[in-house]
Amino acid sequence: MSLSVRLKHHLPGIDLDLTFDAPQGVTVLFGRSGSGKTTVVNAVAGLLRPEAGRAVVDDWVLFDAETQHWLPPHKRRLGYIFQEGRLFPHLTVRQNLSYGRWFAPRGARQENPDRIIEMLGIGHLLSRRPTLLSGGEKQRVAIGRALLASPRLILADEPLAALDEARKAEILPYFERLRDEVSVPILYVTHSAAEVARLATSVVALQDGKVARHGLASDVLSDPSVAPAGVRAIGAVLQVRVKEHHSDGLTELDAGGERLFLPRIAHQVGESLRIRIPAQEVILSSQPPQGLSALNVLSGQVETIRSGDGPGAIVSVKTPAGVVLARVTRRSVNALGLQAGATCYAVIKTVALAPQDVGGRIL
Repeated sequence: MSLSVRLKHHLPGIDLDLTFDAPQGVTVLFGRSGSGKTTVVNAVAGLLRPEAGRAVVDDWVLFDAETQHWLPPHKRRLGYIFQEGRLFPHLTVRQNLSYGRWFAPRGARQENPDRIIEMLGIGHLLSRRPTLLSGGEKQRVAIGRALLASPRLILADEPLAALDEARKAEILPYFERLRDEVSVPILYVTHSAAEVARLATSVVALQDGKVARHGLASDVLSDPSVAPAGVRAIGAVLQVRVKEHHSDGLTELDAGGERLFLPRIAHQVGESLRIRIPAQEVILSSQPPQGLSALNVLSGQVETIRSGDGPGAIVSVKTPAGVVLARVTRRSVNALGLQAGATCYAVIKTVALAPQDVGGRIL
């Protein structure tokens, strides 16, 4: 299945004018607050009637302004996951899940409830009411309710925004399984670069109601000319493989033949992953570094140097592990004599690679 969206709509402070396709998997709408992310989701959901445009899931037309075709929200066969679980407090978890199935149309392909319950790890919660659940547990139940409605499309509007870091770390693997094991497209809204790097099959970067860039997470996050969520969101996304878990608490990764170390992760040796390296966590050297505590040093060549209006610059370095970005000052660029084609060394602190920046490779 795939979703195609074309929208034009005027709102105070923003003119929405965009087109994109969302394939099976997770398509992330990524950008700063006010860029139009939630407006797009509301239009697809039928909570907003746009002035012009069309949205279709395969041959299932949700709306077409030109032909005046408009499906009301309750007939669009959508699974909607909100920031908060929005579960019915008077119903048990089992009854909340059954409520989702109640909306599935006759003849629609039904998800196996036992499979969904196992996938989300909520079997031990079935007899509880929402008041006895943690924030992460509520979101898992909300995901299950959305899936059991047999949707043609899943909408997730910043589903982790209300959770603390521990609960986010708990939920992200379930969204990864959702991406890899469910056959319907997922339109996912966030302004978190870490969530984009871990989850996105494709990314639609929005700025002021327009598509600034559409493509793979590795391409969008590494493009400083886009920076849809600010310069701190810029970073590299590398494909790696778990090589070894060491007794001193470090995990060794194989990144294109280069070694990378990070604090121990709960992934099996041989497992393929993708990791995000924020640009501000990389320092550069024009000579092979010596006498440093950092374990991760990648040699490469400068590809591009992009300077902003302020004192900073983003340096793109091509290494055997992939393209790594470094956010440094223009003064440092000049002091090191960096230019396109120059050899340099990217130094990455081991502890700078956070658990939320490590996720399963997209199948």
